[in-house]
Amino acid sequence: MGKRASYAVKVRADEISLRKGNAPPLASLDLELTERCNNNCIHCYINLPAEDLNARQRELSTREIREILQEAVSLGCLTVRFTGGEPLLREDFEDLYIFSRKLGLRVILLTNATLITPALSKVFARVPLLQPIEVTVYGMRRNSYEAVSRVAGSFEAAWHGIHVLLEQKVPFVVKGALLPPNREEMEEFASWAATVPWVENPLSYSIFFDLRARRDSGHKNISIKKLRLSPEEVVAFFFRRREEYLREMREFCSQFTRPSGKGIFSCGAGVGSGCVDAYGYFQLCMLLRQPATVYDLKKGSLKDALINFFPRIREIQTENPDYLNRCACCFLQGLCEQCPARSWMEHGTLDTPVAYHCEIAHAQARALGLLEEGELAWQIVQWQERIRNFSEGKPVCQKKAVQNSGHVRGVDIEPTMEKSRKSE
Repeated sequence: MGKRASYAVKVRADEISLRKGNAPPLASLDLELTERCNNNCIHCYINLPAEDLNARQRELSTREIREILQEAVSLGCLTVRFTGGEPLLREDFEDLYIFSRKLGLRVILLTNATLITPALSKVFARVPLLQPIEVTVYGMRRNSYEAVSRVAGSFEAAWHGIHVLLEQKVPFVVKGALLPPNREEMEEFASWAATVPWVENPLSYSIFFDLRARRDSGHKNISIKKLRLSPEEVVAFFFRRREEYLREMREFCSQFTRPSGKGIFSCGAGVGSGCVDAYGYFQLCMLLRQPATVYDLKKGSLKDALINFFPRIREIQTENPDYLNRCACCFLQGLCEQCPARSWMEHGTLDTPVAYHCEIAHAQARALGLLEEGELAWQIVQWQERIRNFSEGKPVCQKKAVQNSGHVRGVDIEPTMEKSRKSE
C-alpha cells in the first residue's frame, strides 16, 4: 500500500485567516474609557484631571459600554483596545474587562501602570488578556519621570505596578516618550527593557508629539511644540540603528511612498476599525475629533457609522491650493505624518499642510538619499524611479531638481506654509 494521505494539516494560527470572503465591518475597536488621567504629562494631547467631575458625569455608563462591545462583536470584532486618559481610573474597569473577555475579545490595555494592584494583576493572570499590556515609561529615575508626569509619587506608583505584573507573570511591553527630561536615559531604558521577557527590540518611542486633539488649550499647544525633536534630531534618532533602519525603509518605501491625490484620507482610518471616545462618539481614529467627522452612537449604531457615515467622510477631497500643490503630489506620503487629524489639531481644518511634518519627511528623504539638498518632493516627476532604485540599494539622485521657492530648515517650501505655521 502507498503512503496514506494525512487527514489533518497543522498550520500556525498567525499564518492563516480565520475568515473567508469579505472582511467584517469591524475587526478591531479602540475604546477610550475616560479622558481623565492621574498623571499630568507635559506632552499629552488629551488628558483631563482625574478629579474632573464634569468629564466623569459625561462618560459612558457601564451598561452603554457593554452594549457597544456586544455590537462590536456582532460585527466581527476580535480585538478591543482600552485606552484613555488612564483607563484604570474607571471603577468598573474590572467588570468591563471580564465582560470583554467573556465575549471572546482579545484585550489590549494602554496604561501608565500606576494603578496596577496585586488584585488586578491576579485577575489578568487568571483571565489572560491574550495581548501584552502596553506600559509607557516616562523615566528611569524619580526626577526625570515626575518632570514628565508632573505628579509627586507617580514614579514609585508606576514601578510598583510594573513589578506587580512581573511577579504575576502577566505579559506586558514597554514603550517610551522621548522628552527633554529623559533623553539621556535611552541606553539605561533599553538595558532594563531587555530584562522584561515579553519586550522585543527595537523599543517603541513616541517622538512626534501631537497637539491637543480637542483644540482646547492654546497655551498647552505652545508647550507641546517646544518638546518636539528638530528634523535633524529625528534623523539622528532613526539612524542610531542605521543598517536595520535602511533595510526597513527600503521595504517600506517600495510599498507606501506615492502621492495622495485630492483625497485627504490616505490611511486606513475608519476601515474595519474606529475609536469610541469616552462620551459615546465614534471616530475614524483616536486623533480625529473634528465635530463633523464624528458619529454620535447615542443616536445610531457602530454598523451605520461603518457602512454609511465613515465612507462618506473618507471620500472628502480637498480644494485647498496649499494641499493640492504640495501634499497631493508629494511622493513622500509614506514618510510624512500629515493627515486630517493633525491638520485639525494644528490648524482647525482637515487639509492644511503641517509644516513640522513636512520638514521631518524632507529631512528623512535627504538622509536616505531620496532627495538632493534643496529639492522639493512634490516637484519630483520621476519619483517612481527613485523609489525603485532606493529599494534595490542603487544610487538614487542625479540632481534632477526643479524650480525652488521659499525655505523651511533647508527644505524649499512655499512661503504660505510658513505663514500658516506662524499664525497658530
